[in-house]
Amino acid sequence: MTTASGSREVAAPRSRVWRALAVLEPYCAVCDVSYVVDGERAGPGATFVCVPGQLAEGETPRAGAPRGEIVEWEPERVVATRLELTPETWTTRIELADADAGSTRVTVTLTHRPRRVRLADRLSRSALQRMVQRTVDDELAKLPAHVDQVASD
Repeated sequence: MTTASGSREVAAPRSRVWRALAVLEPYCAVCDVSYVVDGERAGPGATFVCVPGQLAEGETPRAGAPRGEIVEWEPERVVATRLELTPETWTTRIELADADAGSTRVTVTLTHRPRRVRLADRLSRSALQRMVQRTVDDELAKLPAHVDQVASD
């Protein structure tokens, strides 16, 4: 298992940051990813499929597209998702806390877990650690753009 974490302050109230990061919309222009949600778009147990790009009206994701689930949900505090890929599982945990002057401190923790560990996986552990940390850093850099997509409070 490989884990990386990072934090950043965003100049927006926690309620707006929560809507930007925790509620699954059909399409995220910042990430260029579409989500097809089974049932509610938010809350523990909500399941989804994600695919790169924007799906056309009525288009369904291809077979084998990554499946995910919201595994932790504390409104305006914590959301965690688990994304199942064939060789691995990715868990993303986002924690929100009030910061100075109406800002929000966002902490992102990303965990990569291979479905089976091979010797080659052990040998490339440092490269995997760098990739997971880079992914966290990239997600933190996109936070303002995500918040900008959501209407002000």
